[in-house]
Amino acid sequence: MRTQSLALAVAGSLLPGTALAHYNFESLIVNGEATQPYEYVRRTKNSNSPVEDVTSASIVCNVGGNDADVRAATKTHPVSPGDEVGFDINSELGHPGPLYVYMSRAPEGVAASDYLGDGDWFKVYALTTSAIDPDTGLEWATFPGNQGGAQNFTFTLPEDLPPGEYLMRGEHIGLHGAGQVGGAQFYMGCAQLSVSGSGSGSPAPTAKFPGAYSAEDPGILIGIYWPPPQEYISPGPGVWPEDCEDHTLNSWGAESDGNCNPLP
Repeated sequence: MRTQSLALAVAGSLLPGTALAHYNFESLIVNGEATQPYEYVRRTKNSNSPVEDVTSASIVCNVGGNDADVRAATKTHPVSPGDEVGFDINSELGHPGPLYVYMSRAPEGVAASDYLGDGDWFKVYALTTSAIDPDTGLEWATFPGNQGGAQNFTFTLPEDLPPGEYLMRGEHIGLHGAGQVGGAQFYMGCAQLSVSGSGSGSPAPTAKFPGAYSAEDPGILIGIYWPPPQEYISPGPGVWPEDCEDHTLNSWGAESDGNCNPLP
C-alpha cells in the first residue's frame, strides 16, 4: 500500500496543475518588517515559473533579474550584521525541497543595483529536512507533513559579515520531479542590500552562479519518493561561518531558534 501511495504522489507531482504551486521570492523582511513586493527584491520576468537549467544565466537572480530596467527599479536596503532578515513569498513554497540563502558582495565602488552577481557567492543559510523516517524518507522543514509549504522565513545575518554592497539570493529547490536529470525546479529572488558595520570575516567557501551546481549533484538529481531516501546532501558550498544546516523553520513574526539546529 505504501508503494502505491508513493507512486500516486509522484504522479500527482508531475501533473500540469502543479503549476499552481509555483511561487516567487518577492518581499524583503528586515527586523520584523516586510517591504513592498519588488521594492528591494529584483522583479522576475517569467511570472512564477521556475528555472530548470543550472547552467542558465537566469540561475543567478531569476529570469530578467539582471536586466537594466529591473535593477534600476529596485531599491537597496541598509542592514547591519546581526539583523534578522528573510523573504516573504508571494504564495507558499509549494513543493518539497531545501531552502538556501547566498550572498555576493559587489566590487568596491559598484552599487548593488549595478551588480550582476558575476562574482563569488557564499552560502549564509540552509534550511533542509525536519526529519528522516526509515519508512517514508525525507520530510522538509519548509513543507511540514508534505501537505503545504511555508510562506516566509527569516535568519540572522552573520556578525562578521564585511561591510559593502551585496546581493542576497534566496532559493528554494523543488524536488518533486528531481528523479530525472533536469527535473529539479529552482525558485529564487535577489535582494539588494547595503551592509554597514565593521565586520572583518572572510566568507568561504565560495562558488559562482552558474557553476555552483551540476544537474547531477546528489541533492539535485534525487528520487525523493521511492525507495525512501535516508539522507540528503545539499548542493553547493557549505554554510559560512558555521558549517551547519537548520532543520526548523523560523517564521516571520515568530521568535527564532537560531540558524543552526540538529535533526530531532
